[in-house]
Amino acid sequence: MMPDTDLRNEKRDSVLMMAQLTVEGAGASERVKIRNLSNSGIQVEGPVLAGEGQRAVVSIRQIGDVGGTVTWTRSARIGIRFDEPIKADAARTSLVGDMPEAPRYARAAITPRESYGKPRSV
Repeated sequence: MMPDTDLRNEKRDSVLMMAQLTVEGAGASERVKIRNLSNSGIQVEGPVLAGEGQRAVVSIRQIGDVGGTVTWTRSARIGIRFDEPIKADAARTSLVGDMPEAPRYARAAITPRESYGKPRSV
């Protein structure tokens, strides 16, 4: 169980990405949601049964396979401390870097007022 007092000092970011998680002793990997990520660990959510102390491998986009140990579980969420630090920023880098513009779903829904002509005075 995750302690009530958070003793982690590492900066972590809330993210919402998908990953593959394999827990020691499980027959297959499971698709999980990454809820937060830091250089030293990860919180995932999904249909995975794991206990504290179990070994796990998370396959993170842009980073690859990262090994670690389950440090806590709560409902469908699991905390894993990595064996070696990673560069968490790499997972957040854009996959659309070479595209001339953002995909349609990522564009602003409203065009800025200035593009309609002279801005209104307030």
